[in-house]
Amino acid sequence: MDCRDSSIFKAFTFGLLLALGACTPLQVVTHHVSANESSVPVGHYELDPHHWNVSFDVDHFHYSRFVMRFDKVTGQLDWNAGGLAKSTARIVIDAASVNTNVPLLDRMVKGADMFDVARSPTITFASTSFEPKGDDKGTLTGDLTIRGVTKPVTLNVSFNGHAINPLTKQETLGFSADGHFSRSQFGLTTWYPAVGDDVHVAIQAEFSKTPPASASTSAQ
Repeated sequence: MDCRDSSIFKAFTFGLLLALGACTPLQVVTHHVSANESSVPVGHYELDPHHWNVSFDVDHFHYSRFVMRFDKVTGQLDWNAGGLAKSTARIVIDAASVNTNVPLLDRMVKGADMFDVARSPTITFASTSFEPKGDDKGTLTGDLTIRGVTKPVTLNVSFNGHAINPLTKQETLGFSADGHFSRSQFGLTTWYPAVGDDVHVAIQAEFSKTPPASASTSAQ
């Protein structure tokens, strides 16, 4: 790189940093959250449509854990006084949005031998109880429904924190969760035992408080 190129590069870098600085308010770069559940306002929260992840992974021929994610998920959280132990959550997964990164396999997983999305378009999880384990963690038990079969499943949950989101200005909560279930209990026995029976569930989720007007409208 000659001197002229170096000068251009430095000027470009300086300009970029100035632009980023102008677009990044102080409250964004200094943002922090509270890990205290008591700081969370009571109310109805909706899953942030842009900040979540739900994936399943299973043993694949004993080579690796094969991961499939879902591209369409909605969720509601009713936060009550008493925190997680007194609150309820419901997650709805569009089964047809499963994404294995292999188009042919996507079609097979959506088919009658697996999720059977034509007759069972959604996978749902509805919480039933929460047991605190300390350090903002606990076990969340709920009813998981796949292909019309409902079984209890327990997730290990971490409450990541609460604050007003500096970008959306909404009360926002964050969680991480993971757990396991036996796919054969839901009638998902295709490819067993080459593909394992144990399914690991991994979840990252942010929930935003619904404005009062929107909450009353959605309840109608």
